[in-house]
Amino acid sequence: MHLILGLRRRRASLVLSLLLLIPLSAAVGAPAQAAAPITVATARATQNGSSATVRGYVVGQPTSSTTVVTSGFPNDYALALADAPGVTDTSQMLYVQIPSAFRAAWGLRSNPSLLGKQIDVTGTLAAYFSRPGLTSGTAFALAGGGSGGGGGGAGGGTTAYDTTYWKNAVGKTGTTLESSLHTIISTGVTKLTYDQVWNALKVTDRDPANAAHVLCIYSGFSLPASDNGGGVDQWNREHVWAKSHGDFGTATGPGTDLHHLRPEDVTVNSARGNLDFDNGGTQNAEAPGNYADADSWEPRDAVKGDVARMIFYMAVRYDGGDGWPDLQVDDVVNNGTAPYLGRISVLLQWNAQDPPSSFEMHRNDVIYTDYQFNRNPFVDHPEWADSIW
Repeated sequence: MHLILGLRRRRASLVLSLLLLIPLSAAVGAPAQAAAPITVATARATQNGSSATVRGYVVGQPTSSTTVVTSGFPNDYALALADAPGVTDTSQMLYVQIPSAFRAAWGLRSNPSLLGKQIDVTGTLAAYFSRPGLTSGTAFALAGGGSGGGGGGAGGGTTAYDTTYWKNAVGKTGTTLESSLHTIISTGVTKLTYDQVWNALKVTDRDPANAAHVLCIYSGFSLPASDNGGGVDQWNREHVWAKSHGDFGTATGPGTDLHHLRPEDVTVNSARGNLDFDNGGTQNAEAPGNYADADSWEPRDAVKGDVARMIFYMAVRYDGGDGWPDLQVDDVVNNGTAPYLGRISVLLQWNAQDPPSSFEMHRNDVIYTDYQFNRNPFVDHPEWADSIW
């Protein structure tokens, strides 16, 4: 009897072992297949935040929502893909954000030979430059297999100033990076008076389509440069970091720093007031695309990143060490007169969503070469904001 029971147990054990091996061998013999890449047209129509691999031809680098360049690439931050090579209609393109880890290998400034190549990019189907896009990329590859033009590795070395102006900051992270940037952008700076700001803004914010006009930051209005002042429908000097947040006024210093002063229609400027930045609210009747509620202002999509990078600059530039308040970004609204401005989580999203445009980069250059002789680090390296905050 004991012998029979033993045999039965051994047989049952053998059957169980065989059953357990069946799915394992099936898994080994039939591996799961990765999802096939989707087309650019499908990606444009599926902007729902899902993850996908998109296959398309590199047709240029977007530098604004409506401009894609095919030569003289300013940096390695973005690609434009299309379903056929040589496409020039931006309505047929997908704008692709290149994370810092992939820029050395996939940015067009470093790898201009990628133009016309068919590639696969995996990332999130979400707006970029306020257009159908692919963000937060996790994989880049040539459609036939292989790597990009320069190999992988960390970002950096992608601007003309990395080996000169920014050389003491490149490669650093966190508070060490912030400290280095503060030293760099606070050294050798020329400070303007509040009256001098008028004429400077007529140059830094000149409308590329009309040299006699300036572009307003929130409304996007193109107004005569000579029509500055405090009257209705004139433009005045908007402090993007509201001067009441730290109560620094308009004395020479943070109150006159061109890196956060922008032209704006008087009425729209008044509507923004000293509100913190956040999403939501009621649309402004005079400046559609801008929203406000009792405690926050949401600028139009085309300048969300511009606003974020100006705020980041101010928080690094003014740290309390030169007699001015220690400006800091936080993640709340209703900051009142405290030297804080929020919300940092939203500003970081805007920085990623709306990368530096050619207008913003040109403005940074003009301030550096003609007026203050310092740069906004977050225009040259938007990814530094994520490293610090």
